[in-house]
Amino acid sequence: MGLRVALGQMEVVPGRPDINTATMLKMIDAARQQQAELVIFPELAVPGYLLGNAWEQIAFLKDCERYGRQIVGASGELAVIFGNVYVDWEQKGHDGRVRKYNALFVAYRGKLLGGDNFPYPCRIKTLQHDCREFDDSRHFYSLQQLALEQGQRVEALQQPVLLKMAEQTIRLACLPGEDSWSDAYDFKAATAIKENGPVDLFVNIASSPFALGKNRKHNRVFARQAREQGTPIIYVNNVGVQNNGKTVYIFDGCSTVYNARGEISAYCQPFAEKLTVVELEPDGNVKDGGAPVVPEDGDIAAIYQALTYGIDRFMQAIGMKKVVIGLSGGIDSAVAACLYTNVLGPENVLLVNMPSKFNSQTTKNLAARLAANLGCLYTVMPIQEAVDYTVEQIGQTPIIDMKDGREMYLPVTPFMTENIQARDRSARILAALAAAFGGGFTCNANKSEMTVGYTTLYGDQAGFLAALADLWKYQVYGLADYLNEQVYRREVIPREIIKLVPSAELSPAQAVEAGKGDPLLYPYHDYLFRAFVERWERATPEDILAWYAQGVLEEKIGCQSGVVQQLFASTADFIADLERWWRQYTGIAVAKRIQAPPVLAVSRRAYGFDCREAQNGTYFTAGYLALKKQLLQAEAGAKGK
Repeated sequence: MGLRVALGQMEVVPGRPDINTATMLKMIDAARQQQAELVIFPELAVPGYLLGNAWEQIAFLKDCERYGRQIVGASGELAVIFGNVYVDWEQKGHDGRVRKYNALFVAYRGKLLGGDNFPYPCRIKTLQHDCREFDDSRHFYSLQQLALEQGQRVEALQQPVLLKMAEQTIRLACLPGEDSWSDAYDFKAATAIKENGPVDLFVNIASSPFALGKNRKHNRVFARQAREQGTPIIYVNNVGVQNNGKTVYIFDGCSTVYNARGEISAYCQPFAEKLTVVELEPDGNVKDGGAPVVPEDGDIAAIYQALTYGIDRFMQAIGMKKVVIGLSGGIDSAVAACLYTNVLGPENVLLVNMPSKFNSQTTKNLAARLAANLGCLYTVMPIQEAVDYTVEQIGQTPIIDMKDGREMYLPVTPFMTENIQARDRSARILAALAAAFGGGFTCNANKSEMTVGYTTLYGDQAGFLAALADLWKYQVYGLADYLNEQVYRREVIPREIIKLVPSAELSPAQAVEAGKGDPLLYPYHDYLFRAFVERWERATPEDILAWYAQGVLEEKIGCQSGVVQQLFASTADFIADLERWWRQYTGIAVAKRIQAPPVLAVSRRAYGFDCREAQNGTYFTAGYLALKKQLLQAEAGAKGK
């Protein structure tokens, strides 16, 4: 098998089959001009993937079919593989609606192939993806369900597609999406297809979002499959952004060709829509192709690339061209300002410093310096007068009990005053400025703050997009250094901001010039919270306390050795800290996250739809309570000797 293949790494616009089909037709023409024999497009390339209730609209489904027929008609002597929804109008799905399949189509000479050895003229997805952002079983019928309905073994339905071309016949093993990620499932689709006869080429069409380090795993899995099957694999993924309301996902492409030895023979650069044509030899090597350079996808550079691409595409999708950013003089807003300025240009970014009486001259000066370095629009709008008015109005306005006419007054505590400041900045100034400026205002909260609710509801947690909310604090600092050193190549973010103690500056207890700041101890809490959120088997206080007792906590959660002993003088102190933040994480922080802006996802588990959270309150397991009692008794006994 020698084959000239075009990899159609395209930007898929969710819910716009018209735009996606136009892109595909353009790429089909380009592939034909470059003498390609086969062009491959991503999973659900016609409709997009994360569509929510659009999957329940009959008119939309008919549109997807209509545009799919255009792709089939454009095939001619160029074979086309693409993803679309397949609708069986005569059957019902498990939800009682018309039956839909996540399907892979092979078109050649104006016709669909594959119906000679399969119930439909396509191949349908076997392994439904129901974790993280996907909700396949809600919308699609699977091959496993079809096999059960027809009284067949699912393996018997894993049939290759015979592509009979003028010069050769190619047996294609067609695997939509998750069907190639066999490591996570008992069923191995690739093995099943090979059992039904020889295969010349595996084709996996995907819609796989970016996550830090995921492509390293992806390459390991696919390389091993290619070696085990002794067959080349072509993986084609899309670029762009798609969302499910609460979480915005970035699709990085990284389409790849693996030869029969599991080596990468061709690779498409991430975050770029591009048609790549390769001359594929029988063993999957690319004729006259050298060893491709595969970029690292787990470092700060990858985070920067993903965030800037995601911000740009999301803002284009919602039609927003300008942003207002509250600039405090701290690290989070500084990084946000740099990212948005780089994407939109300084003329479309309005930076606002909103000092109260608690803001230091240090941070006010740093905010102005950063704005000057970026060349953005900048203004200072003090809030103290409005805050004082709100405090006075609440504290001095009588509340009347309408049963007996009794009057009462509500006290305004210092803690309440902190939140009044944060809400005045966002709900009053930033929201109004954004409307006047013709844009939106950002949420600058990071993932550490979101985890334990160290943000103010309707205050600094408000905004149209939380671009930093999937980054731990140490990643925000890493991004600040990267922006200075690699992006702007000068000290745009003043070094004093990077060195400054993190602080909300909402009270005298957070006076940065006195070295006071946030209650979060980031060198430890970043990693503790990450264990709560991102571990595949999520850690609980029982796990944390057990690791602490065994002396392996720092190793397990990944923080620096010795930091726990440095921060906590006793077991009682350690336990008090653990319980404080666990209560926050599972308590009020859940309520805040439910109402938070959409999060731009870059990790293996982002807040929003990626974390299916319920407001159930805080719970400590029986094992935790028993271990806590044992450790505290042992510590008390040791002190009593």
